[in-house]
Amino acid sequence: MKVLYVIQKHLVVSILVGMVIGFLIGAYADTSSLRIAVMPLSFFMVYPMMVTLNYKSLVERGSVKLQVVTQLINFIYLPLMAVGFGLVFFADNAAFRLGILLIALLPTSGMTVSWTVMAKGNVKEAIRMIVIGLILGGLLTPLYIGFFMGETTNIPFRSIFSQILVIVFIPMALGFLTQTLIKRKTGEVVFKTKVKPIFPAFSTLAVVILITLVMSLRADMLIANPRVLLEIMVPIVLGYMVMIVSIHYLGTLLFNREDRIALINGTMIRSLSLALAIALTVFESGGPEIALVIAVAYIVQVQLAAWYVKASIKQLVVAEKEALE
Repeated sequence: MKVLYVIQKHLVVSILVGMVIGFLIGAYADTSSLRIAVMPLSFFMVYPMMVTLNYKSLVERGSVKLQVVTQLINFIYLPLMAVGFGLVFFADNAAFRLGILLIALLPTSGMTVSWTVMAKGNVKEAIRMIVIGLILGGLLTPLYIGFFMGETTNIPFRSIFSQILVIVFIPMALGFLTQTLIKRKTGEVVFKTKVKPIFPAFSTLAVVILITLVMSLRADMLIANPRVLLEIMVPIVLGYMVMIVSIHYLGTLLFNREDRIALINGTMIRSLSLALAIALTVFESGGPEIALVIAVAYIVQVQLAAWYVKASIKQLVVAEKEALE
């Protein structure tokens, strides 16, 4: 567990190390046979996250306005922005365009709550955003992919939905069942304080292993075109910057500070674990290329989220100091 916590704490470094190891392995060995491990690893990555969700948040009272604005951003503004970025930067590469679209279609993760807590935002609403966003994302992703990428992916709607059922909704149902059984045995307090913190570490380990596998599967492409990572990095960084600036401005106009923090983290933080799982299980031929885009997004997202938290705390301290004066 100590090793897992170190990996979780230093996620960006762990991902970079995994990418380097995967590239070196793929450069000298054929790892295509390891794709059989993608499905169990994907389940192992998603299921722990589902155990930690607060499903009761769906029936709790909250800000309807904040939740509606959040989901409009998640499922209208960001997908359209992703389609536009994909056409501008990857007009000739359908796999990379699909990677950007997948990032945009699957909002929020467990880190949404963590970043919101650190930035002293509205945690209750952030939790509701996660549950609502994951359910809507699972239902709408096949429709969006079929509409925007149907002609280039050549994958039937039924196939996409069945895989998302396995990756999203079955782990969600099992996660709810697991959480219920553990709470009955240990109680609510023990679950929240001792059991719940354990699960994300296992999910993070699966993420690093999958990204290592992705790099090994596409080492040949990187050797042939070393600039490909830079080509992916530019639109990902630019996209996240446009996202954070525009949503922050909208949040400033519509909400107080606590709700604005929840809005930012409920939209800027994407469920990259789910996107990675779907990329590698649904799209067999282009999966590794799609996953490569998502792997780069991991690095960018964590850094920007950390920066925004620091900026938010600094702004709060300044405001409190001015209020005292």
